[in-house]
Amino acid sequence: MIHGNRETMLKYSPPVTEKESIFMKDAAWPTPFLPGLEYNSPAHGTWNIVHTGMLIPGSHQIYVCAANCNRGVVLTAAEMNAADRFSTIAVKEDDITNGQMEELVIDGVSEILHKLKRKPTVVLLFTVCIHHFMGCDLEYIYRTLRERFPEQRFVDCYMDPIMQKGGMTPDQKLRIAMYDCLEKRPKNLKQVSIVGNDLTLQPDCEILSMLREGGYAVKDITTCETFEEYLSMSESVLNIATYPSAKAGGEKLSDRLEMDFLYLPQTFDYEEIDGEISLLADTLGLSMPDTASLRKKCEEKLNETRELLDGMPVAIDAAAAPRVLGLARLLLEHGFSVTHVYADSFSPEEEDAYRWLRSYAPELTVCATIHTGMRVIARRPERVLAIGQKAAYFHQTGHFVNMVEGGGLHGYAGICGLCEKIQEAFYHTKDTKDLIVRKGLGCVSCI
Repeated sequence: MIHGNRETMLKYSPPVTEKESIFMKDAAWPTPFLPGLEYNSPAHGTWNIVHTGMLIPGSHQIYVCAANCNRGVVLTAAEMNAADRFSTIAVKEDDITNGQMEELVIDGVSEILHKLKRKPTVVLLFTVCIHHFMGCDLEYIYRTLRERFPEQRFVDCYMDPIMQKGGMTPDQKLRIAMYDCLEKRPKNLKQVSIVGNDLTLQPDCEILSMLREGGYAVKDITTCETFEEYLSMSESVLNIATYPSAKAGGEKLSDRLEMDFLYLPQTFDYEEIDGEISLLADTLGLSMPDTASLRKKCEEKLNETRELLDGMPVAIDAAAAPRVLGLARLLLEHGFSVTHVYADSFSPEEEDAYRWLRSYAPELTVCATIHTGMRVIARRPERVLAIGQKAAYFHQTGHFVNMVEGGGLHGYAGICGLCEKIQEAFYHTKDTKDLIVRKGLGCVSCI
């Protein structure tokens, strides 16, 4: 048992209700489950704002919040051995009532900067929900800090999950803010940037192959080793975002620095892949690859993988791939036995896949991951191949593809790469209990 006492869980196995699980034919668009009190499974491989902010070379993060909010981000920084790039300013009850919140932030940041042995390249200053509630004058705070430390870069960041139900999430806001340091530079007509990703794109994906063959240098914050290399991203003529949460940031950066922008998300639809390849080729005048042969290779790999699994049930979770419905459709169309999809909501980009699944896979089970009932739902070890950590956890299987946020896979090469990961998961079990509790898959973990 990965989580909880086995005997207790087997004894107390409440019936599954439509609050936790529903057939695809009955799943409402785009939110199949009612919101409410939320449960957090022990699968922690997805990146959070601490991991993402650390991608800026030499940056230092400061969080201004109460101890309970601080706990999670402090542990994240400690687990990735980055505590020396992380500070906190504690907000206590008196700070809420004494009318001096702005002074607390300004003086706290000043003290931290004076004590640091090395000047950060940029300070990511995170304010939180309480600052919204209080109407804190953030403009005054940043203006004062910039006057006090004129050579220090400050970036306005937020850890305010209360705002995510009606606007941008803290994750989306950070993927905008973390490029605020980029300033206009003369353009390098042979340079393109990949913006907003946490994970590096696979080197053999079509868009990177096309750019290399066209003589383009590719900049990506995930591969920047120095702050100057990060700043040089502003010299690109084109920005490409492939991760949904990065789209708004890519658009804003491109508008601000007068750069072209393309949104080329990970997709499992052949026609859409062809469209993305064609769009990139048209934008930069690149040669088109032989998409017919690429598609044929995908078909062969998918059929090979299906035959290997030989009817083994497959469960997929949305943390593994942003377009989880599209992935389910691809596998079902190729004869895989997809039985479960774990998703609390559906991406607006997936309406076509949603309608297809309702028509052709009406009995596909859609499960919540954050509903409180999932805390005590029966989790018995099953012979299931899971794609994603949460699916592996809920099915108690070691046969799983350990992947988050699309895993850097993209295009036809991404589908072939996923098939290889599925085959590896079929042949070799993983230590699920050890792997899924580690924060930020791909980051250093000291546990």
